[in-house]
Amino acid sequence: MRYDDYIKSKALTAQTHGFIVDDGGLPNQLFGFQRDCVKWALMRGKAALFLDTGLGKTACQLSWARAVAEYTGNPVIIVAPLCVAHQTVREGAKFGISAKYMRHPADQLDGVIVTNYEMIENFDLSMFAGVVLDESSILKGMNGKYREMLTNACRLVPYKLSCTATPSPNDFMELGTQCEWLGIMTQREMLAMYFIHDGGSTSSWRLKGHGKTRFWEWMATWSIVLRMPSDIGYSDDGYDLPPIQYHEHTIVTGDNFGLFARVAQGLNERNSARRESIDQRVRMAAKIANAIKDDPVIIWCHLNSESSLLESMIPGSRQVTGSMPHDEKERLLLEFTNGELRILISKPSIAGFGMNWQHCNQVIFVGLSDSWEKYYQAIRRCYRFGQCRDVNVHIIAADTEGAVVENIRRKDLQHNEMSDGMTEHMRAFTLSQIRGAISESTEYMPEEKLKMPSFMGGTA
Repeated sequence: MRYDDYIKSKALTAQTHGFIVDDGGLPNQLFGFQRDCVKWALMRGKAALFLDTGLGKTACQLSWARAVAEYTGNPVIIVAPLCVAHQTVREGAKFGISAKYMRHPADQLDGVIVTNYEMIENFDLSMFAGVVLDESSILKGMNGKYREMLTNACRLVPYKLSCTATPSPNDFMELGTQCEWLGIMTQREMLAMYFIHDGGSTSSWRLKGHGKTRFWEWMATWSIVLRMPSDIGYSDDGYDLPPIQYHEHTIVTGDNFGLFARVAQGLNERNSARRESIDQRVRMAAKIANAIKDDPVIIWCHLNSESSLLESMIPGSRQVTGSMPHDEKERLLLEFTNGELRILISKPSIAGFGMNWQHCNQVIFVGLSDSWEKYYQAIRRCYRFGQCRDVNVHIIAADTEGAVVENIRRKDLQHNEMSDGMTEHMRAFTLSQIRGAISESTEYMPEEKLKMPSFMGGTA
């Protein structure tokens, strides 16, 4: 064995546990890049599809689930956030895939079953041939006990698929959570092998300098990361979205003497500043929403006191809160989806993941938290594939909150830069995985014989 072949044999790769399906076994409506992703994930058996918002994760996971159910003759369950589960069933009908929503196991489990995370404890997951986690980034938001329960419950499931938008490239803990759920490697093993602890925070890790390429190469053996179809050689037609316009509205508070505000310095101070400016921010949001006469509007808030005030000040609006019964939440979100409700008020933690609201192009943030992911996901409910109009995003913040808007913008820029880098690192590896593509290289052909110096035994 040649030495370079020996080194390659030591490289870590995710084991293939799946099967091959031809094009006839997948819905005709799938785009080419979606078809490649599904076929690759079926071949792997245990895989992750990190497809950015609007790239068709729902269609991919439904196609994957039906193929596994037909191949094994056993049911497959898709676990989704509340309300997204019903949307998944409706999407299945568009693709000719029959999916049933359940909260409790029925006497007969077959085909594709859809439930939400709140109901997953009602099911014995060992009864399923496959499990799909929709919006699987929710794993990192779960407490350790619940996340461990879900990981253990799926440990012996033969087919697993993790689907979420492109993960934040610098949130390596999330990547570790995903690969541990899939059964590829534990989070601790991943961190020990590819990362070095950086600083005093237990969550601060950075890639080892010599291991960057190897890490992305290993990632490509069990996940596909796509921001646009062109990342794997397809056209971006239809995915070039219309412009998005940001409108910042600063609430001027001032101190008790009407001079200048004391800017919050830390997270606790920013939270206090937000509470103190609720009335002013809500009035500004209501003014903006009431001036929009015909278009659907989504208003994002973070406190129940904000949503209650907004509902009282905006005629025809309805709020969706965490304390509502599940049926009522689902009804209101479905009414907004269908255009029966024009103005919806909710929190990103409740409705900011998974919903398809391309019919809406007016977004209002009554305030911003320090979570970039919630901000990004909330905007992407509207700014996604199928959006035909310019999207207007109104951001309302008090002058006492400090640089919260600047921080979000900085994180947004950082995410784009690092996502570009991650996609660039993985592109060749991903193409090699899903198409057997081999990067072209120019072989070096020396034309002159090497002459060794005399002190090394050669001739001068």
